[in-house]
Amino acid sequence: MGRRSALAVAGIALAGLISPALVSPAVAAPQAAPAASAAPAPITWTKCGTETYPTLQCGKISVPLDYANPSGQKITLAVSRVPHTAATSQGALLVNPGGPGGSGLTLAGFVAKSLDPAVAAQYDVIGFDPRGVGKSEPALNCKPGYFKPVRPDSVPTTPAIMEANLKRAKSFAAACGAKYGSLLKYINTISAVKDMDQIRLGLGAKTINYFGYSYGTYLGAVYAKLFPKNVRRMVLDSVVDPDGVWYEDNIAQDYAFNARHEAFAVWVAKHDANYHLGTSEDVVLEKWYAARAALKTKPAGGVVGPAEFEDTFGPGAYYNGYWPFLADAFAAYVNNKDEAALVDVYEAFGAIDASGENGYSIYTAVQCRDAKWPRDWSTWVRDTWRVHKEAPFFAWNNAWYNAPCAFWPTKSLQPIDVSNSKVDSVLIFQATEDAATPYPGAEVVRHKIKNSRLVVEVEGGNHGVTLGGNACLDKYLADYLATGARPDGPGIVDATCAAVPEPEPPAATTQAGSTAKAASRAGRGTLHEYVSARPVE
Repeated sequence: MGRRSALAVAGIALAGLISPALVSPAVAAPQAAPAASAAPAPITWTKCGTETYPTLQCGKISVPLDYANPSGQKITLAVSRVPHTAATSQGALLVNPGGPGGSGLTLAGFVAKSLDPAVAAQYDVIGFDPRGVGKSEPALNCKPGYFKPVRPDSVPTTPAIMEANLKRAKSFAAACGAKYGSLLKYINTISAVKDMDQIRLGLGAKTINYFGYSYGTYLGAVYAKLFPKNVRRMVLDSVVDPDGVWYEDNIAQDYAFNARHEAFAVWVAKHDANYHLGTSEDVVLEKWYAARAALKTKPAGGVVGPAEFEDTFGPGAYYNGYWPFLADAFAAYVNNKDEAALVDVYEAFGAIDASGENGYSIYTAVQCRDAKWPRDWSTWVRDTWRVHKEAPFFAWNNAWYNAPCAFWPTKSLQPIDVSNSKVDSVLIFQATEDAATPYPGAEVVRHKIKNSRLVVEVEGGNHGVTLGGNACLDKYLADYLATGARPDGPGIVDATCAAVPEPEPPAATTQAGSTAKAASRAGRGTLHEYVSARPVE
């Protein structure tokens, strides 16, 4: 689950906060396997390699907009492939980065390049842009410039601030309805899952292997429910709690992100010799919130106000590799009044571009359609203030990110029950301190999918843990994709791996934000280009 790199945060949840009396009517979603639709034309592949992924190929596939009317209007999905090179193939490995709203075209290149080479060689690694995303057509962008700084303060301490934020959220929902009214009810997880099966058919494959991060784990779980016999192997990394989609999941995430922000403060205090921001977590946090308050009065560079400041530090809750760059800019602003450093780090990690606007449009379209949300704004206010008292870092920011769902122009579906005893083999990976998809969700899915196994990164706090530098996790992943072998422990957790060490500050700390831009550029094509994005969740 995730925001675009512009905001590396997406929401996840406290059970039991929604009163049925305060939500919109729900339209039941089918639980039975869908009727087979006509197979699409085989995918035609053309070269589209990049310097980083030279063997990448691209194609398109036409799918029904409305699966209840498969002979009606069609839309186009963009797909990508890195072909197998081994003499014997294990078939297609369909990959998804999460979101909702994340583009997966180059993720195929990343996975093929990052897997154990002997294993990668056995698969056609297939990426895709889900309906409405990226190079798929049509691609949605409900309201260009929606995140243009400086936005109202996210914490509504006055009626005027509350009203300004409400006006923005309502305007986004209205813009989506006006621009894409005929499409919105077809932008949802169930339709995306049916698209995945159309990709399988377009590949001419009887079954597929699947590898999903973040929201991609929910796609995988729903696919396995609707098409259990079409799954050969399935990897779910950083798992959405299917019992909380989506309002409750977002609230649970507020607490988890606050905890990761506190972990960042502990790390900064540990390295006070580099950053000079205090030797205790409390002192560092006090300075962070003081900086936030100062930015309300005078946004840095006329760009970074309190909401943008939160956006900037959100990615640090996804991936601690960003901590040195965030700490540099934080220290430069607090100690040297260097506003440019803060602007630079915002542009590197927090700003939303056109791709991010597309991702956010799909994020809202999917989550608002997938499940019921409170339609009475007082419910949001009550719940968010309650969370804010314990977890002030991101509660209101996250609430406003999702607030268009309170005013969304489509009715809600009923989430699929992903309980499953028919799928043959699933392997789950999860870090215990993951903020974007908190740990309890992994145990929920482990219980619900009978033939699943769970590998846990103990004390790990990053989101998307495989292919990110942990050799222990990657060995379990490679063994599974190579042979189907999985650990089988006596309890809910089948195997554990120690977390990778926390980062160290650079040898020469610049206390200037320019290093963040370099880090962001260097990060292009790495795992965290994908999983640090709440277009995922």
